[in-house]
Amino acid sequence: MPLDERVLVIPTERFRAAGYFHGFRSADAAYRDRILDAAAYSFRPRSEVETQPEFKQLIPYVVLRCGGDLFHYRRGSSGTEARLRALRSVGIGGHISEDDAKGGDDPYRTGMLRELTEEVRIGGLWTDTFLGFINDDRTPVGSVHLGVVHLIELADRDVSSREDALADAGFSPLAELATRADEFETWSQFVLEELTRG
Repeated sequence: MPLDERVLVIPTERFRAAGYFHGFRSADAAYRDRILDAAAYSFRPRSEVETQPEFKQLIPYVVLRCGGDLFHYRRGSSGTEARLRALRSVGIGGHISEDDAKGGDDPYRTGMLRELTEEVRIGGLWTDTFLGFINDDRTPVGSVHLGVVHLIELADRDVSSREDALADAGFSPLAELATRADEFETWSQFVLEELTRG
């Protein structure tokens, strides 16, 4: 995604008013509706908001699970977020663009599904559950992004990467990945901890 593309944001103040947190937060319907309220959305140049903590870019973070195994990958050199390259991840997703607003009434949902189908091919049946949110203001990346976590339960492991940015992709048991958490980006560490606890 070019840095001059306009991406979906909400004011950081809205996030704080809804209930500030650090790490992973399971969200009830009321909290989710306050954050994912289309009336609060705006689209701003990515080149600006990447360094403006007054806004939070909403980033779908889709986790694929089949039984007790999670899909994971290493962020390759072709990924757009240089600050995360070479780290492992269990989350698929990216920025919601202004073009996604042309695809229906819910630009967030449209963008989430677009990101998913651009990054991976899922061959079997699946169901999608909203899991919660991730916030980490300790890092430059985290201070301008808010992760929206979805858990996709797969009927089988018929998943393959469509992008070079998703390198060394495959499935491993959640318990094994949890013991290797230091190899993963911070958001994935939060997700691994939450799923292990759940």
